[in-house]
Amino acid sequence: MSKDGMTYAPKGKPNPVVKEGEFPIAAVALDHGHINGMCNGLLEAGATLKWVYDPDAEKVKDFIEQFPGVQAAESLDQVLSDESIKLVAAAAIPSERSALGNKVMEAGKDYFTDKTPFTTMAQLEETKRVVERTGQKYMVYFSERLHVEGAVFAGDLIKDGAIGKVIQVTGFGPHRLNASSRPDWFFNKEQYGGILCDIGSHQIEQFLYYAGCENAEILHSKVGNYNNPDHPELEDYGDATLVGDNGATQIFKVDWFTPDGLSTWGDGRTFITGTEGTIEIRKYVDVAREETGDHLFLVNKDGEKHYKLSGEVGFPFFGAFIKDCINRTENAMTQEHAFKAAELCLQAQEQAIVVSK
Repeated sequence: MSKDGMTYAPKGKPNPVVKEGEFPIAAVALDHGHINGMCNGLLEAGATLKWVYDPDAEKVKDFIEQFPGVQAAESLDQVLSDESIKLVAAAAIPSERSALGNKVMEAGKDYFTDKTPFTTMAQLEETKRVVERTGQKYMVYFSERLHVEGAVFAGDLIKDGAIGKVIQVTGFGPHRLNASSRPDWFFNKEQYGGILCDIGSHQIEQFLYYAGCENAEILHSKVGNYNNPDHPELEDYGDATLVGDNGATQIFKVDWFTPDGLSTWGDGRTFITGTEGTIEIRKYVDVAREETGDHLFLVNKDGEKHYKLSGEVGFPFFGAFIKDCINRTENAMTQEHAFKAAELCLQAQEQAIVVSK
């Protein structure tokens, strides 16, 4: 398991939904290590990685080592002018993701960005207009649900009625800071967007999905910098409370305080309460017991069950997303859902009370 969330790039079993060469893709803007996980998922689902581009030649070299056979493009325009490319995956600096995506979609290609997809409401509104005008997809890599087998299985259990109607979701998203290895933009709030906008986006997206909400209200949110005076624009803590349009509620906490002694980059957990049962997901580790992740605990009328899901479930989002791009459907995730999750994390960030500086 990775010690740094920035390099977290899960690998699953190949499960192609297309033939070799049928779905060519490109990877650009290699600013965050999540690009590797994004590409892993797409390749396992059958995509063909044709191009990589970034102005930093060292990043391109490292990427080609991870994905042998990909060609290094000389410019973004070379990628966008290739009519064979169906999808462009990118992990740009957060404040630059929207503009890049708009350019990709204007070139007639679907776009797959790392979270968070936007850092301002103006970016969101502009991208909505580009999506409407072009008919292209602006999809988001919410990895803490899409690329975690325990989180995938929780969704399946909920759909099957294992815990009844979901009424509450509690999320914990601690991350390891590793400040010395972070790029400068990581500490610039205008560029990373704030902690609730950034890693808080995972939590809000999961709430909408698990609770079946189309919308929600931010009741309260707060942020702080408790222990990083050398980086005054960094928010190392944030939390929020939401209520969904169906009455379900959420409480979540995110932070950069993972202790050095933890075997992985963060003890991410999700607790889901339903009218007929409960689910707990221990995503990345079972502290002091097992260093493996993907543990799910289900309690309902049938009793207690502990599922060990690593290597058992796979990551169906990627294949469904490729099919959506080909068929112009919305089975993997709707555009409305992705935009609503983004909107709510921006609202939570804008409304946040600063509790420590």
